[in-house]
Amino acid sequence: MQRLRSRPTATLLAIVLAAASFAAAAATDDALPGGHWKAGVNYDPVVPAQPTVAPRGKIEVLEVFWLGCPHCYALEPYIRNWLKDKPSYVDFVRVPVMWGPAHRLHAQLYYTLETLHRDDLVEKAFDTMHGGDLLLGTNEQDSFVKQLDWAKSNGIDAKAFTDAYNSSGVKSDLQHAQEITERYHVEGVPFVAVAGKYSTDVGKAGGHAELIQLIDDLAAFDHQHHPRRG
Repeated sequence: MQRLRSRPTATLLAIVLAAASFAAAAATDDALPGGHWKAGVNYDPVVPAQPTVAPRGKIEVLEVFWLGCPHCYALEPYIRNWLKDKPSYVDFVRVPVMWGPAHRLHAQLYYTLETLHRDDLVEKAFDTMHGGDLLLGTNEQDSFVKQLDWAKSNGIDAKAFTDAYNSSGVKSDLQHAQEITERYHVEGVPFVAVAGKYSTDVGKAGGHAELIQLIDDLAAFDHQHHPRRG
């Protein structure tokens, strides 16, 4: 898992809240399928629980990722296969991590592709970066030129790309990504949060396939015990 830095020392209040949340999660562990997954081992309660953007009747599964992260790249095929037949009540959301300038530039590329409805090129961007070209230059302008050239080589009109790249919508998306990175205290990617209540990753789950199963089980558990009606 790609990591940035160590977690800051928790306040006494945070420790007390976390302990209470762990105790509550442990009490419901047996309700999880087969009692296989353990709070504090395979997943952690999010304290405090975070609001989600899922519509009524849906459970949000949030992936925080970085296009330049090899661990996110390794998980990508599993995510794509899961999306083909994920439960209908799952609302999948992905947000690029916002740790520093390089992450922001990659996030801007991601949201530009999303704005242009070229989500098909996200996989191509992953392949390009992990093939040796991170689509980054020596400064912000140089990085934009590299990304623009890459977009044009993949059939995107230069003006359309530039307009989307500099749009207020993409700026708003970047601000939201910054807020998510901070609210969930994301220290490593890929990072997954389910229903704004549980967080996990590949290491905690025990592998890529195991992570997908854990996501399904946590989402099913929350859907069964805390249905969003509407």
